[in-house]
Amino acid sequence: MPAMPSPLHRNPITSAESPAVGVTIEKLSKNFGRLQALKNVSFDVEPGEIFVLMGPSGSGKSVLLKHIVGLELPSAGRVLIEGRDATAEGTLESVRIAMVFQAGALFNSLSVYDNLALYPREHRLGTEPVIRERVMRALQILSLENSATKFPSELSGGMKKRVAIARALVMEPQLMLYDEPTSELDPVMAATISEIIATLKDEYHVTSIVVSHDRELALGIADRIGILMGGALVYLGPPADLKSPADPRLADFFHPQIDLKNPRFKNLET
Repeated sequence: MPAMPSPLHRNPITSAESPAVGVTIEKLSKNFGRLQALKNVSFDVEPGEIFVLMGPSGSGKSVLLKHIVGLELPSAGRVLIEGRDATAEGTLESVRIAMVFQAGALFNSLSVYDNLALYPREHRLGTEPVIRERVMRALQILSLENSATKFPSELSGGMKKRVAIARALVMEPQLMLYDEPTSELDPVMAATISEIIATLKDEYHVTSIVVSHDRELALGIADRIGILMGGALVYLGPPADLKSPADPRLADFFHPQIDLKNPRFKNLET
C-alpha cells in the first residue's frame, strides 16, 4: 500500500510564529484519598521534543497530563512551563496548549469545518475570513480539505483522529498533548498518525507530549520515553535502551511474552 504523501510542507507555521516551550515536572505527587496516583515524579521535556509517556493502565499517565493543562492540582511538587508554575495566575493563558483527546472529543452536531472554527470563534481570534483561512490551512495540512462539510458520524476512526489534530493546529500551539492518539486504529493508520506527530515536530517546532501504549509509535518517533509504573517513574531515556532492557519490569512491559502455562490473568489483583 503506497504511503500517503505528506501534505505538511504546505503553508507551514514557522517557529517564529509558534516557538516551542519546555516543560518541567518537579517532584510531582498526586493523592486521591488513600490512592497515590503519582509518586515524586520528575523529568524535563525540552522545547521541540517528542516525549512519549508510557506505562500500564492506571499507572498515572493521564493524571500527569491533566496536571500540565491545569485540570488537576498537585498534592506535592509542581509543573513548570517555560520556568513558570502552571498553577500560577496567567501561566496557562500565556502559552498556547492544545490537547488531542483519545476519543477525539468532536461535536457530532457540527461539521468538520465548524468543529475547527469553534475555538477561534468563541475566543474572537479574528474575523470570519481570517478564521476560515486558519481552518482551511489546518485541514489542508492534514489532507482533510475535502471533508470540511462532513459530520463526525461520516468519518472513519483515522479521519476523526486527523480532524482532532487539525483542530489543535488551528490554535497554532506551542505545546501539543496527545492522549492515546493511535488507540483503536489499524496498524497502517496508527503509523500515519505517528508520522503526522513526527512531522509537526520537525516542520513546526512544536513540543509534543504523547501518552501512549503504542510500542511502534514510541520506538519510531520519540526523542525520549518515560515509563510510569504504580505512579512512579521507572524509566527515562532514549528508545534504543528499551530494545533489550535489563530491568525485568521493563522487559515484561515492553516485550511481553504470551505464557500459556502460567497466564498473567491468574495473578492479577482484584
